[in-house]
Amino acid sequence: MQVRIIVAGKPSLAYAKTGVDEYLKRLSRFGNHELVTVKAGSSEEVSARLLERSQGCHRIALDERGIALGTRAFAEKLGGLEARGDVKSLAFLIGAADGHTEALRSSCDLLLALSPFTLQHELALLVLLEQLYRVASLKSGSPYHRD
Repeated sequence: MQVRIIVAGKPSLAYAKTGVDEYLKRLSRFGNHELVTVKAGSSEEVSARLLERSQGCHRIALDERGIALGTRAFAEKLGGLEARGDVKSLAFLIGAADGHTEALRSSCDLLLALSPFTLQHELALLVLLEQLYRVASLKSGSPYHRD
């Protein structure tokens, strides 16, 4: 299953850039993970770009209104999508500072909360990539994750 992470704007904070690069490198061993950036702008503009770039994908928007899953439950959710067979491409959508529009949220297959806190999009991207790596390492039997 192809995993596409679509985010508004490139990380500009040094720690975020370094972390994103590190986790993308680690994820490269576990299949097809693609980071796509769209131009930042208003909530309406960014949401439209995110929807356009995720067309044909199973969409998961990162949003504090979404459900919160532990790592094992997140791994089970992704494993279930992969096992379905009809989900070939998965897109995680990370908006800009103003968040997602209601139109985007209602167009998604799942709203996922990384935390009840509102997170800066660069930090949300880094946390998501680490969790995707953690799920991939769980699936491979690597000792990275500890319960």
